[in-house]
Formats: sequence, structure tokens, C-alpha cells
Amino acid sequence: MASLDTVLAAHRAYLLGWNIGAAAHPDLPTYRSDVPHATLNGVLRVAGPAPSEALAEARRRLHGVPRIWWVGPDSDGGTADGLVSLGATEVARMPIMTVALDDAEAPTPAGLHISETDDLDAFVAAYARVSGIPAEGIAATVEREKAFSGDGTVIRLAGRLSDGRIVGTAVAWLSHGLVTLYFVGTQPEQRRQGVGAAMTRAALDLARERGAHTAALTSSPSGEGIYRRLGFRPVGEFRLLTF
Repeated sequence: MASLDTVLAAHRAYLLGWNIGAAAHPDLPTYRSDVPHATLNGVLRVAGPAPSEALAEARRRLHGVPRIWWVGPDSDGGTADGLVSLGATEVARMPIMTVALDDAEAPTPAGLHISETDDLDAFVAAYARVSGIPAEGIAATVEREKAFSGDGTVIRLAGRLSDGRIVGTAVAWLSHGLVTLYFVGTQPEQRRQGVGAAMTRAALDLARERGAHTAALTSSPSGEGIYRRLGFRPVGEFRLLTF
């Protein structure tokens, strides 16, 4: 199983692949996509700068876009509380979860076909609807997906019905010897049919074929039960703040 430090490094590497802003500094790595969606612009850690200094610099770099601050085990102790005392707002706590790739099983629902896709227009439109990216931000998201450049490999999986509609999505990020999952989602009309679990399982199978041994993700409260049934277990936590 990969160490928590490795999991966090892979997570940073993925989000930095969205960055079109200034080069990231290891003490305060930020990423700016200019997509109007908070999780695609933000701060990844603080190591060294005082919260007040870090907050001022982050606001300067990310001015004009919605943004999120990921405060996790790789940030200095007391960072989240320090930022809250300066006016930041905690909006969520998300477990960091991992699983060995030979531990999970999930059936594929009848009529669902899962495969890699390069149809970014349809793929982004599908995950945008689930993730809360506004319609006016889809074109920018497609462009950033096309220009994505990170220390790893992105695999985009689409789950389609027989009529070609995308009802499930998953992004598998292969980096640092493991796979990290993003944009795992199911269209509202198809929920509670096992699509999300099948998309996750397909991503894990593909990653194992490509040499990964550990999978990681951060989970929303609604998804945690699904991931636990697939064998994922918490190894840490992010506190997400707006600022």
C-alpha cells in the first residue's frame, strides 16, 4: 500500500495539471484553471508560511475565481484553524481513502458499456452536470482538459447506455505508482443502479493492468458508503475551506 505522503503527492500532481497560473511554489502550491468551479482553483498545502502570509498570497494569486483550500496532513499543524480565524470558511471535511487494487469487486449493470473516451465535449458535459460546473464553464473546462499537463497519465472512462448516452464518468490519474480517482459520477436519472461502483471498479481494473497497486480518492459523504463496500478505508482527512 502506498504511503499517505505518496497519496498526497499524487493528488497535488493531478490538480497542478490544471494550472495556468504562476508556477507552483513547494511551500504554498496553488493551481488556477480559470474554470468557474471552486475545486479547479485552489491551494494544496502550506509548509512554512504563517496562515496570514499564506492567505494574503493565495488571495493575490487566485483573485477573481472561485477557489478552495485543501488543508490536509501535508499542511502545517493549525493551518485550518488559523485560516478560519482570518475569515476563511470551512465548507466540508472529506476522508482520504485508499484500497489495494486486488481487494474490490463490483458487477457492471446490464446495458452499461464502460470504455476509455477522447470525446471531451460529451465527457465534460456529463461530469459537469454531476460536479456542479455551470453551463458557462463547460467550454473552458474542455479546453483545460485538452491542455492538461501533469506528472502522470490521465485516463478518462465513460459509461454509456446502448443509445450512446454517457451516464457515468471516472478519471483515473496514474502518478507516483498509484491511481487516484476524480470525477466519479452518475447522472441523476441513473443513480442507485450500481453505475458509480462499476465506474470505480473499471478504473481500478485498468490501473492494475498498467502496474498500479494502490488506489486513492477523496470522498463526499454520499459516496463514502460505496467506496467502503469496494474496500476503501480512510487514511487521512482534508478540511476544505473557501477564502
